[in-house]
Amino acid sequence: MSSLLEVAKKNPFSTPVVADAGTSCEFGSTEYYLKCMVGGAASCGLTHTLVVPLDLVKCRMQVDSAKYPSLGKGMKVTLAEGGAKALARGWAPTLIGYSMQGTCKFGFYEIFKNIYAGMMGEENAYLYRTSLYLIASASAEFFADIALCPMEAVKVRIQTSDYSSTLRDCFPRMKAEEGTGTFFRGLKPLWMRQIPYTMMKFACFEKTVEAIYKYVVPKPRDQCSKSEQLVVTFAAGYIAGVFCAIVSHPADSVVSVINKDPSKGAGQILKEMGPKGVWKGLGARIIMIGTLTALQWFIYDGVKVALRLPRPPPPSMPESLKKKLGITEE
Repeated sequence: MSSLLEVAKKNPFSTPVVADAGTSCEFGSTEYYLKCMVGGAASCGLTHTLVVPLDLVKCRMQVDSAKYPSLGKGMKVTLAEGGAKALARGWAPTLIGYSMQGTCKFGFYEIFKNIYAGMMGEENAYLYRTSLYLIASASAEFFADIALCPMEAVKVRIQTSDYSSTLRDCFPRMKAEEGTGTFFRGLKPLWMRQIPYTMMKFACFEKTVEAIYKYVVPKPRDQCSKSEQLVVTFAAGYIAGVFCAIVSHPADSVVSVINKDPSKGAGQILKEMGPKGVWKGLGARIIMIGTLTALQWFIYDGVKVALRLPRPPPPSMPESLKKKLGITEE
């Protein structure tokens, strides 16, 4: 079996770019993937922790819409009952859980994208690249959610009930009273929420970046400065984030309720909430996820720049395919 490095060299995503001269490692090497994981951990861990107040109110809107009917009202009630400190509830499991998730999400995506591209062949990888983005991101998120699930369960329990207020108290109590299995009760709903979210996040981002460089930016990517490239990254990330929030919101509502009340199953919760109930908190989540996704891509790409990782431009049509289609360079 070919090594990951050899596979990475034989796909349309490995084209070098002049602006990235003097890179610290080779594209597709073990060092490259490990550094991508560092970028993913920073990207997801920092951004999710930053928006904990929004996430807390969003979760409370989903599990108690009567008390928290809107984002503004939810903020006021939370501040009135617990002060500014209450808005930070659940920050520790958020930071740990989403750092672990980001490590797998971004690192494994890079790995799976290159493995699947190698299996498909250079021409098919280019022609069916949207499908490639979807499959690679879904594969990465499957493992990322297993890493996230225990801390997500603790986070939601802290944010939506009076069970406990700190990670160091909540985690051992849940384990002792409910067993290790309680941390993974929400895994299937989490997959339902996160896999569609991540598929949209990566595929929409990749295609939006292509479109921006093709139709909006007045010069080729290799002629753009790193700062200009990061602006494109942020814009594409925000657009992707809006779509992400919409496709994953119903499952997010189920995850919030199931972690507050472990006695209920996903099917029962969906029946109780109804078609309208599963969309509660969508406005807050669009603001949160749009900003979150844009910042995640910005930080991830920024870490790549800081660590001098290879950053290939959007894929271009292979020469062999151009010849088959009779396309000549102008």
